[in-house]
Amino acid sequence: MANKHKGSDFDAFLREEGLAAEAEAVAVKRVLAHQFEMAMKRRHLSKISMAKRMETSRSALDRLLDPENSSVTLQTMERAACVLGKKLRISLV
Repeated sequence: MANKHKGSDFDAFLREEGLAAEAEAVAVKRVLAHQFEMAMKRRHLSKISMAKRMETSRSALDRLLDPENSSVTLQTMERAACVLGKKLRISLV
C-alpha cells in the first residue's frame, strides 16, 4: 500500500489530518510562555512578585507560564505584558 503522505511536508500532513490549527495553537502558547518567562528573568522578577504586580493569583501566572496550559485569558496576558513593559499585540492574518 502506498503512503499517501510520501513527498508531502509536515504542514501539509497536519492540514490533511485536521491537526494544523491545534498544532499552531500549541506552538504559539509555548512561544508566549517562553517569552514571558525570559522577560521575567531579565527583570529579575520571581513568580510571587510578578503575580503581585499583575494583581492576580500565582495560579493564574502559572497557567500563563505553563506551555501546555491553554486556559489563559487575554486579560492575564495583557497584565503580564504591561508589568514587563511590553505590549501584547494580536492580529488575524
